[in-house]
Amino acid sequence: MRMDKGRFVVFGNAISKWQSRQIIRRQEWLKRKFHYNPTESYTLGAVDNPYLGSQLGLKDILRTDQGEPIVKEQAVICSTIRMGYGHYRIAMAAASCARAMGFTPYWLDLLAIPGVTTDVIGYCNGNYSFFSRLSQRSRLFEMYVWEPVTTGETTLPILSSFLNAYIAAWPWRFLKTNVKDYSMSELFRDLHRALPPDIPVLTSHMWNCMGAVAGGMTNVVDMMFDNWPMAFQITEGARHGVQSPSGYYGFRAMRGFDERNHALRPMPPEALFYVGHHVDHEIVENIERDCSARLLRMRNKEPRRLLVTMGGAGAQRELLHAIIKHCSPLVRAGKVTLFVNLGDHRSNWEWLQAELGDMKGTMQTHFTWAEMQDYVDRIRSQPAEGVHVFLFDNIFHAVYATNYLMRVADVMITKPSELAFYPVPKIFNQRVGGHEKWGAIRSAELGDGSVEARSIPQTLQAIDLLAEADDLLELFCDCIVKNKSIGVYDGAYHCVQLATGKEFKRSRPA
Repeated sequence: MRMDKGRFVVFGNAISKWQSRQIIRRQEWLKRKFHYNPTESYTLGAVDNPYLGSQLGLKDILRTDQGEPIVKEQAVICSTIRMGYGHYRIAMAAASCARAMGFTPYWLDLLAIPGVTTDVIGYCNGNYSFFSRLSQRSRLFEMYVWEPVTTGETTLPILSSFLNAYIAAWPWRFLKTNVKDYSMSELFRDLHRALPPDIPVLTSHMWNCMGAVAGGMTNVVDMMFDNWPMAFQITEGARHGVQSPSGYYGFRAMRGFDERNHALRPMPPEALFYVGHHVDHEIVENIERDCSARLLRMRNKEPRRLLVTMGGAGAQRELLHAIIKHCSPLVRAGKVTLFVNLGDHRSNWEWLQAELGDMKGTMQTHFTWAEMQDYVDRIRSQPAEGVHVFLFDNIFHAVYATNYLMRVADVMITKPSELAFYPVPKIFNQRVGGHEKWGAIRSAELGDGSVEARSIPQTLQAIDLLAEADDLLELFCDCIVKNKSIGVYDGAYHCVQLATGKEFKRSRPA
């Protein structure tokens, strides 16, 4: 990003002088608020990840002088932020595919590095989580604030000027927000200057990407999230791996990135690549085997295994309660087995127990990684019954447990977040933010998931359709296998290839 005559310019497109001055003032405010020290130095070392080190070969990058040196040869840095679960999920896909391709994945979570990165991102993340939860509790807030902020579109045209002026002055979709976020991420450059400048870096959030580029790193690939092009995701100086053809066009044309709806200069093709969905190696590699197992359970009339996921922001409690209550008689009738992954939200388990009363006595709990892994490995070849609740004390297991469970589940029930891109039959409940809308559309058109259910009754109807009949499950599994054959789920492999130059060669299906 550069400045020209008092205006910031991104890929040849300038924002206004007034917006540029506002962004400079905001950066100065952040520097004062978080006591930014431009001469601060970082000593970084690597340690084995205590949670998924053996599973994914992960090594954590920490601010320490006690760890191992970061070895550039055969290394890929997977840079992420805990902001919900989706950005961790993408980084895990990167780590899994990097390891499968012979590289050592180094895990860099900017929230794990004490200093200005932790302070600034923690401040922003707190706001994001609060507003995500509020959007699920207030229909008015969702319609008139959260949807416009997360899409750059207002619900009612009459409110457009008011929202743009007051409530949604910096929607994520517009170019001015990209510049604002890059300016903020420049405060993270000193951290990135402590890394080898040409080491391959895969980022799962634009702040990681922006901070790396601002810090002089030259081999940065941004694994882009969602399926709704927004200007705040792009970083001049990086390459971008987009998950869908429609997303590729939107970013290439910079479509809708100007708040006055002017056509902008496009992104250059050397900065943008359609790669496919970002999915873990062990999931992609076993698609045929897992879909065959689903269809075999269907033909054998075993209970339909439904996996319900709780998002990282902890929203949608009312929906979770309704799903469990609706499925309870189906479980007792032997038609459904229910898996509920609460992630690392212990407060939601406490809430759920109070809400369900006597029903909690019918549940089986799995509250450690070992318990979860033992149970899942057992039911790969054995029947599963009842209601099973999974809860963990760390985000790594919270996120990766869904990956582990989806391989033995028949249908996953989730909001259309990053899980929308995974090769498992899916029911999409209501989105949390308008940016998630197009993830459900992408999946529905590919045939591996339902359309978005915008209400609790619609979600429960979808559950009945997938649990009582066989046609949709058979259709979804067939489409998943076909999608794999044309590389739809190979995005993480291709991003590793962009960063390292090494091509992934797939083994034959099992």
